[in-house]
Amino acid sequence: MGNQEDQRRSHSILVAFANTSFRKIEMNDPVPLGRQILTAAGHPADSDFSVYNILDTGDFEDVRLDEEIDLRRPGAERFIIFKADRDFKLTLNQRQLLWGLPSISGADLYALSNAGEDLAVYLVCPGAEHRLIEHGDHVDLTAPGVEHFTTAKRPRVFEIYINGRKTMVHDERVTFEQLVELAFPGVPPQPNVTYSITYRKVASFPHEGELAPGAFIEVKNGSVINVSRTIQS
Repeated sequence: MGNQEDQRRSHSILVAFANTSFRKIEMNDPVPLGRQILTAAGHPADSDFSVYNILDTGDFEDVRLDEEIDLRRPGAERFIIFKADRDFKLTLNQRQLLWGLPSISGADLYALSNAGEDLAVYLVCPGAEHRLIEHGDHVDLTAPGVEHFTTAKRPRVFEIYINGRKTMVHDERVTFEQLVELAFPGVPPQPNVTYSITYRKVASFPHEGELAPGAFIEVKNGSVINVSRTIQS
């Protein structure tokens, strides 16, 4: 009786083509073949296309044209289709992914990672600082080896004004010396040059005043800093 009900009941799947923009499709067969998923999604059932099932673990599984997929099992409802003659392997938070394009967008990486607003996707760079991936980025997957991605806390960014110029800093705490470098980038220390700094609208107390060498302030969005330079004759 239960099997007959499964045969009569349609099963919803989510299908995307070459990205993570999924659309819902109803399947009458609870155990379709890979080729049936292709045709239901409007694609020819031939070997030019690849079908990947996204498991509930987040791993990708290649679905052959004549392979059965049981839609009744948990995590069997998401599929991505590519028209490609090869795939590219990558990992995301140690999950194994397969991608049918030579590059992957940041938007797709974020969608596949389920990262919240406080998390960011990073490309793991052995021996160097991991590269922050933004939604509008595209990452080349054609380099030798497997690209590895991970999610971690997104760096905080503060928009402040130094000598009237909008400046982005990634740490709430900014020192006298850092502010001098931001105001006069690349200028080496000189014995006859001194700097003075005034500030207002900062997060730390007092909210305005003069900053001494070696000291720091805690900034917030909209903090205003003035760095002046005096050349002694």
